[in-house]
Amino acid sequence: MWDERYDTDDYVYGIHPNEFLKDNVEAIPKGRVLSLAEGEGRNAVFLAKLGYSVTAVDASEVGLEKAKRLAEKNKVEIECIHADLADFALGEDQWDGIISIFCPLPPSIRKMLHQKVMSGLKANGVFLLEAYTPEQLHYGTGGGSSAELMQNKQTLIDELPGLSFQHLLEVEREVTEGIYHTGLASVVQAIAVKNT
Repeated sequence: MWDERYDTDDYVYGIHPNEFLKDNVEAIPKGRVLSLAEGEGRNAVFLAKLGYSVTAVDASEVGLEKAKRLAEKNKVEIECIHADLADFALGEDQWDGIISIFCPLPPSIRKMLHQKVMSGLKANGVFLLEAYTPEQLHYGTGGGSSAELMQNKQTLIDELPGLSFQHLLEVEREVTEGIYHTGLASVVQAIAVKNT
């Protein structure tokens, strides 16, 4: 599905970073950042331009090829890893930051991934996330049609017990990120820190 979606000259989610990431990037310590389900590279390139060492992981080779081209165009380097997040190893105490921007996963895979996020972050590392909430089904402005692939404050609290939330909010906002994410939307936003 994702290879087909990205198989166009256009950047279907745009070339500009996610607004929540852009507005809160200073919360992420400088260093190594992992971007989950990075797609076509917009967030990874943004971080690389600010001096972060960025690794982008995605299940779509087509998306990652576009990410590499976007990085070249912006004269930055990003590491791209083609992998399924169900199988991807994040390592232990590896990352100063991990970002998850609109990463729809089945609950069983998401819960396992969130365990890996907690292990993979260094002490004082930051996890930054924006995702659609199940309320998004009433908006029809992106995110698909499956509530189980969406998240809310409670799922994040339940699945990330090893992190301290500095920011956790469900909010309605205008999202303008390419042709698939445009319009008023219901999202959950989180910034959480690993304290140990």
